[in-house]
Amino acid sequence: MRKVILNLAVSLDGFIEGPNGELDWLVRDEGTDFADILNDILSDKDIIFYGRVSYDKWGNYQPEENASPKLKEAYRLMHSKQKYVFSGTRLNDNSNAIFINSNIKERVLEIIQQAGKNIWLYGGAKITTTFLNLNLIDEYRLAVHPVILGKGKPLFQNIEDRHKLVLVEAKGYKSGVTLMTYKADKTTDS
Repeated sequence: MRKVILNLAVSLDGFIEGPNGELDWLVRDEGTDFADILNDILSDKDIIFYGRVSYDKWGNYQPEENASPKLKEAYRLMHSKQKYVFSGTRLNDNSNAIFINSNIKERVLEIIQQAGKNIWLYGGAKITTTFLNLNLIDEYRLAVHPVILGKGKPLFQNIEDRHKLVLVEAKGYKSGVTLMTYKADKTTDS
C-alpha cells in the first residue's frame, strides 16, 4: 500500500514560509544542488498532493530559462507525476491535475489502495492540517533549518488531536539542517 509522506522544509520555530511567503531563509550545504534534493524527494513517489494555494504557486512552476539542465530535468520529473489538488473552490485548470473538492478521506483512501509508489504531500499548511486531522499522513520528512523566523506561516495549526510519532532517522548536514524522519504511530489512539 502507498504511503502519504509529508516532505518539506521548516524553520526551527516551526514556520514553512516567512511572513510575506518568502523562502529566502532556506539553508543549503555548499555544493548541494536543489535538483539533487528534488530528485531525492521524488525518487520513491509517483503522485503529488497539493493544496490549492501551493498548487497555484508551485504546481506548474518552471525554472528560469538560464537554470541548469539538471534543475530543468528535475522539474520535468516533478511535473510528470500525477497531481491531485485539494480545493473547495476550483474544479479544474485544464491540465492533467485531478481536483478533489469533497470526501477527502474517502478519496485518499481509494488512491492509496492503488498499486504504485508513495505519495508526496507537498502542502501547504491548510492541506497538511486537514490530512493530519483525518489521520492520513503516514510519514513526516522534515528538513529542519537552523533559522528562527519569529513569524510566518506555521506548519502545524488547528490540530484537533494528539498524534504520536516514531523517529525513524535523524540525519545532520554541515549547514546545520537536520532531516528528521518520523512515521505516524497509528497503533494507539490519537
